This record gives sequence, C-alpha cells and structure tokens, in this order.
Amino acid sequence: LLVSKDLGKHLLEVEDLLQKHGLLEADISAQTERVQALNAAALKFSELEGYQPCDPQIICNRVNHVQTCLEELGELAGKRRKELEDSRQLWAFFQEVEEAEAWIREKEQILAAKTCGRDLSSVLTLTNKHKSMLGELGSRRALLHHTMKRGEQILAKKRFSPAGIQEKMREVRLRWKKLEEVTGLHQQRLQEALNFFQFSAETDDLVAWLQDTYRIVSSDDFGHDDYSTQALLRKHRAVVEEVEKHRAAVLALRKQLALLAPEHRQGVDVQIRVVEVEQLYGEVAEVAVLRQQWLQDALAVYRMFSEVHACEVWVDEKEQWLEKMEVPEELDEVEVVQHRFESLDQEMNSVMGRILDVNQVVQQLVDGGHPSSEEVRSCQDHLNGRWNRVVELVERKKDQLSSVLKIQNYLLEC
Repeated sequence: LLVSKDLGKHLLEVEDLLQKHGLLEADISAQTERVQALNAAALKFSELEGYQPCDPQIICNRVNHVQTCLEELGELAGKRRKELEDSRQLWAFFQEVEEAEAWIREKEQILAAKTCGRDLSSVLTLTNKHKSMLGELGSRRALLHHTMKRGEQILAKKRFSPAGIQEKMREVRLRWKKLEEVTGLHQQRLQEALNFFQFSAETDDLVAWLQDTYRIVSSDDFGHDDYSTQALLRKHRAVVEEVEKHRAAVLALRKQLALLAPEHRQGVDVQIRVVEVEQLYGEVAEVAVLRQQWLQDALAVYRMFSEVHACEVWVDEKEQWLEKMEVPEELDEVEVVQHRFESLDQEMNSVMGRILDVNQVVQQLVDGGHPSSEEVRSCQDHLNGRWNRVVELVERKKDQLSSVLKIQNYLLEC
C-alpha cells in the first residue's frame, strides 16, 4: 500500500487516497506501540542470568530487525503522504485553473452579448453593472495570482512533468489578458456612449430652455402703463442675463462634440442638432434685444403720456384762470395781478422745459419707427397746440395789463 504509485487522477480521488492513507497511518501508529512493547519484553530474555532459553544475540538481532522494519514503514508512510499531498496540490491547481477558465469564458460570453445602451438611463444601468463586474475582476485577479504562484511552487519542486503545468499557466494567462483587454474596451465603449448620451441630454435640455425663453422674449405684452412696463422690463433684463449666461454653454457644444468618439461625433443628426441649437440661440438673443428695445420704447411712451398729462393738467388750470381773469382798473389790483404773472412766467419756463423734453422723446420714437408713432405725434401736436393757446392768452392778458398800467400812469401824471 505504501509503495503504490497511484497518486490519483483528479482532486477527489487524491482526497480519497489521503483519507485511506490517514487510516493506514493510524494503524501504523497503533502497531508501533505494540511493537515497542513486544521489543521491550523480548529484551528482558536477553538479560537473564543462568538458564537462557535462547541466545541473547538472536533476540537482540530480532528486536533490531523489527525496529528497523517499523522505522522503514514510517519513512514509507511519510514519503507516501508527501507524494499524495503534492498530488493534491497539483490537482487543486488544475481545478482552480479550470474554474478560472470557466469564469473567464462566462465573462467573455457576457461581454460579447453586452450592448452600450440606447439612452442615458440604460447606459447608466450598464455602467453600474460593469463596475460590479470590475469588482469581481479584481477579486478573481487576486485568486488567479495565488493560483499562478501555486503553479510556480509546483514547478519548483520538479516532482511532476512541467510541460502540462506550464502550458496551462500560459493558456490561462493569455485568456486572462484577453479578458482584461475586452473588459477595458467595453468600459471605453460604455464611457463613450455615456459621454454621447449626456451630451445629447444636455443639448435637449438646452434646446428646451431656449424654446421656453424664445416664447418669453417674443411675447407681445409690453404693459399697459408705466408701472407694469417697468416690471416687465426688470423681468426681461433678468432673462437677458440668463441668455448671456447660456452663451458659454452654446459655444462649448462644438468642443464637447469634438471630444466624442468618431462614431458619435461624425453622425449627421448630431451635427445638425448642434447647428440648430446655435441658430436657435442666435434667434433668442436677437429677439431678446428687440424686446428690450420695445419695452424701453413702451416705457418712454407711457412716461411721455404721463408727462403730457401733467403738462395738460397745468395748462387746463392756467387756461381756466386766464379765461376767467378780468384785468382790474385800480392800480393796486393791477400790481397784484402783475406779480401773479411774474410767478406764472417762472412756472411757464419750467413747463416749457418739460414740453421740450416731450417733443424730444416724441422725435426719437418717430425716428426709431415706433409702432405708436402716429398716436404719439398726435398727442404731441395736441399738447403743443394747447401750450401755444396758453402762451397767446398770457400775451393777451399781459397786453391788457400793460394798457391799464399806461392809463393809470397817465392819470397819475395828470
């Protein structure tokens, strides 16, 4: 049993042989105690004095022979165990290599069947799965390193033919290298797909924002008075700031497109999409400038109307006073009225400045082609006409006062 050359043809068979060998070693251990007891008892007969049933030398020789056989048996058992353990190490190595090859084949099939997704959500899901696979790959790499180290230890012992071991190690290393290359390539493709779909999603978000902004800046609501128009203008300026902030994102589209993989950036659809975004941004920016000008013009019109109204209220008041006023005949009363006209002259100078400002604003609106030019011009003409009438009334009343003063002065001289 101990000199058998059967070291097993696979791991389970070696394990079975080792188990049987363990039983044999236990039996040898039990027999060792028995032999030692028998040898001790036999040696007593070699030490008897007087009558000796056997030659003491024969007894000693037999005892030594049995002891030597027992020791040889122990050496054989130790050698057999060493050979079986080496065999187990060998078959364990082959089994680990086979498991590694099976795992590599499985992952190769998975990678061969994997796609890179059809949208951002599916790519993110595949990327997370690939990260899990990379974790498995790292764990399996450590196990394979341990297996290869075991193979090198087996080769170092030179107990088995190195050809089969070396061939297995070479094959599994080549397959592992190929798996890592395929894994890296798939990871690169996933990253390229992720970059493309992120670019597409960001572009879609930008387009949606530009379309919403275009609807805002192309609104025909310019307010109905000074207050509402100012509120719209404040909101519009905030929108213009946002449009300007998005300029960098639009300009960056070309650079982002250039960083995509050739299969993605060379697509006609994606190139057209970028051009559409640039054109849409240009339209939004242009319309935003026009709307700001229109709002400012509307604000100028409403302020002009407000100013006209204020001037006309003053004109109404002075017209009524001038029409009702009668030039007094008494000198004291004439001097009082004259002082009132001096104050009126100061007011008229102030109002005249405001009316000149109104005329200037009207001219700017008309020259700028404002859609309400006719209404504005009509309002201007009406105000100027009433102003001229007030001026005429004032001049007439002044002439009357001057005549009365001349008469009074003449009477005083007389």
